[in-house]
Amino acid sequence: MHYRRLGKSSLVTSALGLGCMGMSQSYGPADDNESIATIHQAIDSGVTLLDTADMYGVGKNEELVGKAIAKRRNEVIVATKFGNVRAPDGKFLGVSGRPEYVQSACEGSLKRLGIATIDLYYQHRVDPDVPIEDTIGAMARLIEQGKVRYLGMSEAGAKTIRRAHATYPITALQSEYSLWTRDPEDEILGVCRELGIGFVPFSPLGRGFLTGQVKKFEDFAADDFRRTSPRFHGANFAKNLALVDRVEQMATAKGCAPSQLALAWVLAQGDDIVPIPGTKRRSYLAENMGSLDVTLTQADLKHLDEIAPRGFAIGDRYPEDQMKRVGL
Repeated sequence: MHYRRLGKSSLVTSALGLGCMGMSQSYGPADDNESIATIHQAIDSGVTLLDTADMYGVGKNEELVGKAIAKRRNEVIVATKFGNVRAPDGKFLGVSGRPEYVQSACEGSLKRLGIATIDLYYQHRVDPDVPIEDTIGAMARLIEQGKVRYLGMSEAGAKTIRRAHATYPITALQSEYSLWTRDPEDEILGVCRELGIGFVPFSPLGRGFLTGQVKKFEDFAADDFRRTSPRFHGANFAKNLALVDRVEQMATAKGCAPSQLALAWVLAQGDDIVPIPGTKRRSYLAENMGSLDVTLTQADLKHLDEIAPRGFAIGDRYPEDQMKRVGL
């Protein structure tokens, strides 16, 4: 395993983290036993960063992660998030960055995770109705209380990141980044590097699309959230498959899996980048770990820029209502 420092902070993590969301929601039926075995195998492989959130499975994902690390707490960096409020039945209720909510959300996460301190605590989405200084101030108080070690943000816009960082140092910014989602290159990556903030890409495999395993819309389970994503609909799906075909061809030439090529590309974008590919199966975890052994030359990177140019993917990342909550 290779290790990387998040920005200018003292937080050092494995170069690859593990996204745990899909173990409890969004990607078909859950299998807690396999998910826990996957987390254990990740730790055994040197993965230290585990990523979850209070909204994943309406708290169930945090409970799952907590159960998995109960006897291995000192081996992992636990990252979780607050801000997306859901009812017990899963219905989305809105975004909250109110100081009192920050406090209660953190205490709820600590209880479900069964830990005394959250290593990296993210604001999942920016609340447009609450000054970011108020939200970050409340998060900073959690550090004073010993309940949190480092602060992060997710899917925030450049101006908000600057204001937040001026209030209290932000350790990591999380956003979607992959060969088919290169939006952060427009501004966000530059701001993070200017301020010394680490960058943590989620969905570095394009929500599984870049693995080459998804060939038709019908491959998705009835409750798979990708059925709601414009990128996976109709003509968009067919056009986006062209990118996957080209990645597969290059992966074959390199002697690796498409997923390994796609992850190697993300890893090659900077030592301040720590992707968190999500999986709930040990077989896919092992495949993802193989990306660390894939070396990309400058010629390889140039070729990938040619076959996956910025703006190539067709369709928004989320449905329209969710896109409105991104980049605030």
